[in-house]
Amino acid sequence: MLCAVWMTWREATEKALYGPGGFYRAGAGAGAHFRTSVHVSGRFADALVRVLEDVDRALGRPAVLDLVDVGAGRGELLTGMLESAPAELAGRLRCTAVEMAARPDGLDPRIAWRSEPPSEITGLAIANEWLDNVPVDVVEMTPDGPRIMLVDPVSGGERPGGPPPPDDDAWLADWWPLREPGGRAEVGRHRCAAWAGLIGRLRRGMALAADYGHDRARRPACGSLTGYRDGRLVPPIPDGRCDITAHVALDACAVAGRDAGAADTVITTQRAALRALGVTGTRPPLALAHTDPARYVRELSAASTSAELLSPDGLGAFTWLAQSVAMPLPAALHTAERPSRSGREGRST
Repeated sequence: MLCAVWMTWREATEKALYGPGGFYRAGAGAGAHFRTSVHVSGRFADALVRVLEDVDRALGRPAVLDLVDVGAGRGELLTGMLESAPAELAGRLRCTAVEMAARPDGLDPRIAWRSEPPSEITGLAIANEWLDNVPVDVVEMTPDGPRIMLVDPVSGGERPGGPPPPDDDAWLADWWPLREPGGRAEVGRHRCAAWAGLIGRLRRGMALAADYGHDRARRPACGSLTGYRDGRLVPPIPDGRCDITAHVALDACAVAGRDAGAADTVITTQRAALRALGVTGTRPPLALAHTDPARYVRELSAASTSAELLSPDGLGAFTWLAQSVAMPLPAALHTAERPSRSGREGRST
């Protein structure tokens, strides 16, 4: 019988997702396992082009405008935005996909492929479902106090380890205090640092995170660690065969972003943001089916996928965190309502 090899969840997840042969090193991309907003509808890319146009205007239409996608998958979002953007704007874009996997064959040559974001960004940086894949440690309140949970990467079995280190303990005290035995928290300190690092690369512009989110008033009592494979929820076993994800304390990330230099912040739901950007999900009039059947079918299909992006019980419940440096955020984002609940649903399968 093989002996278990105990690791912290952060160590095990880092190896399972990004180590040699890890889940995100494979070439199939996220779309082979789950549907993100990018895969659901081209209206998502269209809406982000409207954000990009607002950023471009706020920056005075620079000769070169950065468009960076962090956690780019196979480059689908940048491809869609290049197709949707007006030709004049597309001609000034410097597009960068940031991803650990190898560059996919056939990707638009206008898209650069890197493992790290550019050191200086003037424009728009998008992190769509990126922060939820920044590995976290799990802490559980035991009769002996909070303990870092250890996991066996082969079986997924757990056991308590030692107390959290001081930096994690301080983050938990600020953002996710544990009081009851059995309560669990995912330590978001490294996610805050990752987001602050992206904000720190903005010379002028805006960064947008879209992710499963919760705030201090709505933390999941038992945590949110989840596995996904082939479009299904699976046990979160960090063996490299499934995605390992956990919802994001985006309120903590927002404070880290402000500390890194962000001057303007909006936190809202994807539903509210996309509606403010013109995505409605409204069905075309039935009369169009008689006068222009082909157009009716196209618009009906677009309305259906838009409704999926806006669903309050699905992708519409995602949280958007937008922050800017040396420019105001687009007015449409400021008009979007604040979230009334946390984005608690899983990936759309």
